[in-house]
Amino acid sequence: MLLDVRELVMEEQRQEHLILNKVLHILLSSTRETDLCGWYEDGCVLGTILTELPSGSPLGAVNTILARVNAALLQTLGLTQVNLLRFSFHVFPEVSNDDTSGPISADLKLYPDLVDRKVSRRVAQAIKRSIDVTGSLFLLVLLSPLMIGIAVMIKLTSRGTIFFRQKRVGQYGHPFTFLKFRSMRSNTNAALHREYVTQFISGATQKSAGGNGAGVYKLTKDPRVTLFGSFLRRTSLDELPQLFNVLMGQMSLVGPRPPIPYECACYGTWHRRRLLEAKPGITGLWQVSGRSRTKFDDMVRLDLRYVTSWSLWLDFKIMFQTPRAVFSGDGAY
Repeated sequence: MLLDVRELVMEEQRQEHLILNKVLHILLSSTRETDLCGWYEDGCVLGTILTELPSGSPLGAVNTILARVNAALLQTLGLTQVNLLRFSFHVFPEVSNDDTSGPISADLKLYPDLVDRKVSRRVAQAIKRSIDVTGSLFLLVLLSPLMIGIAVMIKLTSRGTIFFRQKRVGQYGHPFTFLKFRSMRSNTNAALHREYVTQFISGATQKSAGGNGAGVYKLTKDPRVTLFGSFLRRTSLDELPQLFNVLMGQMSLVGPRPPIPYECACYGTWHRRRLLEAKPGITGLWQVSGRSRTKFDDMVRLDLRYVTSWSLWLDFKIMFQTPRAVFSGDGAY
């Protein structure tokens, strides 16, 4: 629970310290002993962590606490001053609007460290964005004959569209349309991949007669993939259209891979940090460190290592290592 007192402080500048002490005393006396009160923003916003709320219906407990705090504020300050206060509530971990597959949009009020880091890296991030735009434009022009050839082969070898469009989850949980060259037959069902990924994230995958090995992030013998699509996947050429996603600002050349919404539904709380810290990328530390052979938790740890130790030099290092990872085909399916 955040209580913004800026308007009240501006109105009562001569008695600022007295008013703040009153509000803080009211919060401490009207919340529970298990709740924690303090400054969210020094001198501007008071924060209260409401611990031990009922898991089934936390809203009822929140309304009870809010009513108690409001009553105490009205009794001490009066209606005019209380109307200058602004309450907001933020639930952690965030809950998806869709219980089954919806992306979880991040509430940045819960992650002030991300905001501070973003400000401190503002210049470097601007340079990163300029590299993304320049690099994606250059590669699109350079690789345009290859991309046209791939498009022709897709049309010649299977029925359907050239591009595969899919909803993915970007930074802060914002969804976007992800582009790839189509490597599967048209109108395929995602149930097979969804079931496998759910088991993989939970660590329950087992080797099977179909060739789906434990510890592999993709189905190694996916019956939905076309013959030419299998070649595109092994060489990672199916990823080239994501250069358009980079150009539009939805992705970066380097960053964590963007998950499918139903993957996010299986995430633990700590897994979600990979969605917050950086834009998703075409390549990343995971891709140059084993790709699909890496266990899911290890993949997330690699993403978190990347975002916490990020620098422009690290991006260049990963980009230089990517061609070797692609040509070796290690972990690509």
